[in-house]
Amino acid sequence: MTQEVIAIDGPAGSGKSTVARAVADALGWTYLDTGAMYRAITVVATRRGIDLDNASELAALAESATIALTPHVSVNGESVDDDLRTHATNVGVSVVAANEGVRRALVHQQRRWAAEQPVGTVVEGRDITTVVFPDATLKVFLTATLDERARRRGEEGAESVARRDAADASRAASPLRQADDAVVVDTTGRSVEEVVKEIIECLTSRTLN
Repeated sequence: MTQEVIAIDGPAGSGKSTVARAVADALGWTYLDTGAMYRAITVVATRRGIDLDNASELAALAESATIALTPHVSVNGESVDDDLRTHATNVGVSVVAANEGVRRALVHQQRRWAAEQPVGTVVEGRDITTVVFPDATLKVFLTATLDERARRRGEEGAESVARRDAADASRAASPLRQADDAVVVDTTGRSVEEVVKEIIECLTSRTLN
């Protein structure tokens, strides 16, 4: 087993998922999409009619949840793939992600998942470098202009992306912020291949030093 982790943070639409998957593929490491975990809890809570402002009920849901991310996203065997990117989920996920009990439960799952991998792990989210894996082998903070990020999010639009930025940065539980020792990579106008190459070069440099 190995504890090698590349932790990637950044705001919505900065390219975290695409870049993290590509880095994992290039290195032969495993990939963990923490955002999908929060979205999965949001979907199930909505389906069950749970008020997203009910902190204790949401936390209890997360604590009892077994989330599978491959080959499909499911919670306790219930598929949530079809509803992960709906407008309701886009709006609700920031509320769910701000719930301290939910974050505590999912962070525990994320750390356990990475510890069980036979190779290194590439993890992306919004508090990975600061909270989940503060001792990661390499920390990366991806960014891009708001216009670029809104374009990538398609139907979500600039207003929705900006609202999520504000919610993620201002929440009391594990807010989005750049770790002091993170490598900042601006993905605006750059290809995935260029960004992946830069990250792997940074990893190689850190490993050699």
